[in-house]
Amino acid sequence: MDAMTLLHERSSMGKLAAPAPDREQLDVLYRAALRAPDHDDLTPWRFIEFSGEGLDRLGELYAKAEQRLNPHIDDGHLDAARKKPKRAPMIIAVIAKVTPDHPKVPRIEQVLSAGCAAHGILLAAQAQGLGAMWRTGHYAFDPTVREGLGLADDDELVGFLYLGQMGGRHKPLPERDPEDFVERWS
Repeated sequence: MDAMTLLHERSSMGKLAAPAPDREQLDVLYRAALRAPDHDDLTPWRFIEFSGEGLDRLGELYAKAEQRLNPHIDDGHLDAARKKPKRAPMIIAVIAKVTPDHPKVPRIEQVLSAGCAAHGILLAAQAQGLGAMWRTGHYAFDPTVREGLGLADDDELVGFLYLGQMGGRHKPLPERDPEDFVERWS
């Protein structure tokens, strides 16, 4: 797939099937992530990979988060939370490792850099014929999940990247005219 086609046609794949990406595919994904813009060479990224029992552990964190929010939650809702990570054979959590009060690189730039790393993973996944979906939801911001993943106070969980084989077809992409989004100052 040529670069322009990839950039113009990248889309999320909600239905993901096993197997998870193999080690060679993951190496390509991470190498793409590490090419994100990185002012002052801070490398403000960290990745946590979940597969197999790791997906179960993440599901337990989700259930704990739900129970903290609603101590009277029923078992059905807890089980639903536990199953959410199972929508893919692998998840990569992308974390912005923020250096607070950096004299040259503001917090927002560091978080955006981690977001670019996540986007690099999505692009590399599609280039290899894999399916991928970027999800956040309230779990990405929940203190129970943050603590369970070992995030520092200044870290941001940018998102959960669900990865696997394409289990469906890509939705048709809406046609957008760049002119609707561009303001020119000449």
